Amino acid sequence: MNASEREFIVDAPAPLLSYLLASLAGKSRSTVKSMLASRQVSVNGNVATRFDTPLQAGDRVRANMKKGSATLSYPDLEIVYEDEALIVINKHHGLLSVATERERERTAYRILTDYARRAGPGNRVFVLHRLDRETSGLMMFAKSEEVQETMQREWDAMVTSRKYVAVVEGRPARDSGVITAGLLENRAMKVYMSEEGRKAATRYTTLKTNGEYTLLELELETGRKNQIRVHAAGIGHPVAGDSKYGARSNPIRRLALHARELHFIHPLSRRELHFQTDIPKRFSLLVKQRERKK
Repeated sequence: MNASEREFIVDAPAPLLSYLLASLAGKSRSTVKSMLASRQVSVNGNVATRFDTPLQAGDRVRANMKKGSATLSYPDLEIVYEDEALIVINKHHGLLSVATERERERTAYRILTDYARRAGPGNRVFVLHRLDRETSGLMMFAKSEEVQETMQREWDAMVTSRKYVAVVEGRPARDSGVITAGLLENRAMKVYMSEEGRKAATRYTTLKTNGEYTLLELELETGRKNQIRVHAAGIGHPVAGDSKYGARSNPIRRLALHARELHFIHPLSRRELHFQTDIPKRFSLLVKQRERKK
């Protein structure tokens, strides 16, 4: 702990904001809220930004009294959680997860690497999983090779839920169900369903429909490349904007697929963490607009 940091051990349950106001004598409510928003406060080593974060006796609260220089300002992603082991982001559509032969600079991995190195030249980030370029939503990176190895080795056990939302063409015959079909990839790097492929299962539920388009919630029971896109196309209802897998329309000029929820066991604390983003407004608006036209 450096000279600009203060550390406290909680002696009784309390909301984080109330505890900080009592502990940081002379600091105004607006100043403390600004510290939270600027990611200057951690609880048990995890960055805390919510003023109502519940504290328990024995929790360790650390406050950095000097705003750090390592901040991230980038239009195509936001950090939604960060601690000593992991970074969870909300990636916008159009941004690559990692480099390709054609694009090496404008990627989530490169942006986060530069961000981490501003806090310390030796800092690095490590890839845990990927989202397609045109898919938006939650994904995470490790901050050490050890954490990367642990998460990837125990991925199926540690990642307890991954939920997406998608707008698909038409309306599935059933409002909910499980799509189970093996997946293979051909030489053109296109995935297709095959009995000989790797087992894949996608659970879906209809959230809203107007017949022409349907908003689905989809939960991965397995995590295969292009799984949702191929399974949706396989039941005759491709994701809107997905010309690669048979979509006939592109109403919002993007692939209508978003990684909305991510639940996982933290590799160090072994606590289960839950993250959720809003359904993209353009997804909901697409259905509403079509409803008005009917």
